[in-house]
Amino acid sequence: MSSPSPASQVIDAQTSGAAPKTVVLVAHGQPSAPNPPEHSLAQLAEQVASFLPGWQVRSATLAQPGRLEQVVQPGALVYPFFMAEGWFTGKVLPKRICHVDHRQLPPFGQDPNLPELAARLVRQARTAQGQPFEAASGSASDSGSDPSAPGCLLLAAHGSARGPKAAAATELFATALRPLLPELEVRTAYIEQAPYLADVASNMPSDGLCLPFFAQSGDHVKDDIPEALSSAKFDGTVLPALGTTPEVARLIAKAIQRA
Repeated sequence: MSSPSPASQVIDAQTSGAAPKTVVLVAHGQPSAPNPPEHSLAQLAEQVASFLPGWQVRSATLAQPGRLEQVVQPGALVYPFFMAEGWFTGKVLPKRICHVDHRQLPPFGQDPNLPELAARLVRQARTAQGQPFEAASGSASDSGSDPSAPGCLLLAAHGSARGPKAAAATELFATALRPLLPELEVRTAYIEQAPYLADVASNMPSDGLCLPFFAQSGDHVKDDIPEALSSAKFDGTVLPALGTTPEVARLIAKAIQRA
């Protein structure tokens, strides 16, 4: 007889009178305008909760003063809605809640199922362009091919001037993504470090795609990426930030269940 799923175990605990489990989604937010990202994250928390009966799913951005300390309770799981295990997840977040017993999970960007989700989004965009999935001989991924040949995906990420972890997480994600999209050449570029987004985008084909490797649609996604692409005269398709796709809520819920 198979054992019950994590979700059913939570339901059983709730019906038996045990306290519901609590998870807190934490994102960076936008210090200059904290309310819109806070509201967006709260909406995501509601979506995640729909896949986790018996759980309390809360949310807080680091940019909203006092919010994180308000929602974290002893024994909670803390889910960093970040792309990398960097400065904020390794230093800032733990320090903010060091007085509360909790368990911090790996960040969103390191979810092993995220590359497949990204690949599906890219395939959908390619279908809208009328492009085939299969890799052809002499494709852009072959050595010695024209670097501006069709079939390119630009992964636009933040990077960091503080250290290498942000870029390392992006490159690791790109490495996992490439076998899932063999018909494309996957390139990486950054806002805060080389190779810079504008430089890489200037050599993209007209039918190229740009996928922002970001959790939320803050100023980097709304302003910095479009500005860099415009200066590079990039006329390809820009996809929504990876963390804003509807399938993300289910992916996060599964990660919480695994924990």
